This record gives sequence, C-alpha cells and structure tokens, in this order.
Amino acid sequence: MEKNDFEFKYVAPTNEERKEIESIRKSYLQPAEKDQKLERLRKLDFKVKNIPTMIGLVFGVGGLLIFGLGLSMILEWSIIVWGIVVCAVSIVPMALAYPLCDKIGKKLKQKHTAEVLKLSEELLDNEE
Repeated sequence: MEKNDFEFKYVAPTNEERKEIESIRKSYLQPAEKDQKLERLRKLDFKVKNIPTMIGLVFGVGGLLIFGLGLSMILEWSIIVWGIVVCAVSIVPMALAYPLCDKIGKKLKQKHTAEVLKLSEELLDNEE
C-alpha cells in the first residue's frame, strides 16, 4: 500500500520577527495624508522656534569669541589700543543677538501662521 499522507508544519513568527516584518512593511507603504500633514506641521514649528534661536546663538557666541580675542590682545600680547577696539567692536554682535533673534522669530511666525493654523485645523477635524 502506498501512503499518500500530506504533512504540513506551521511555524508562526515570534513577536520580535513580527515587529521587524511590520516595520519593513511600513517603510514600503505610502505615508498617509495625515502623517504628511503632521510632519509638515512639525517642520514648520521647528523652523519658527529654532532658526531664530540658532541665529541669536551664532551672533552671541561669535561676539563673545571676538571679545575674548580683544581681551587676549590686551592681557597677553600687550596690544592695548587695538585690544580695546576689538572689544568695543565685539559688543555690537552680542548686543544685536537677542533683538535679531526676536525680530526673525516674529517674522517667521507671521509668515507661517496661516499654514500652521490650516494644517492644525485639518488634523484636529480629522480626529473627530
């Protein structure tokens, strides 16, 4: 007699394998419109909040480094007159750092307010 048995062995993926499979699958799926809008909203918020801060820091730290150069000229190299001039010039970027940061922040906020409000309204309406 011939045996015509069919043998089947099923092995389910483990939780770790399932997570890996799902993450790979997600990378091939098209992002949902909601995800695209949320990502755009995050980028705009980052832009409005962080770009002015970075510019202010660059001006402040740059002025501080120039001030340090002036102090070094006075204290180490005994170039008193030019050291005083360099220190005086360095006060300008340090003094402009905060007002520049504030002005750029307000300008960016004004520029992107309409789009941020529109995107946030669309995202909040979709949740309900």
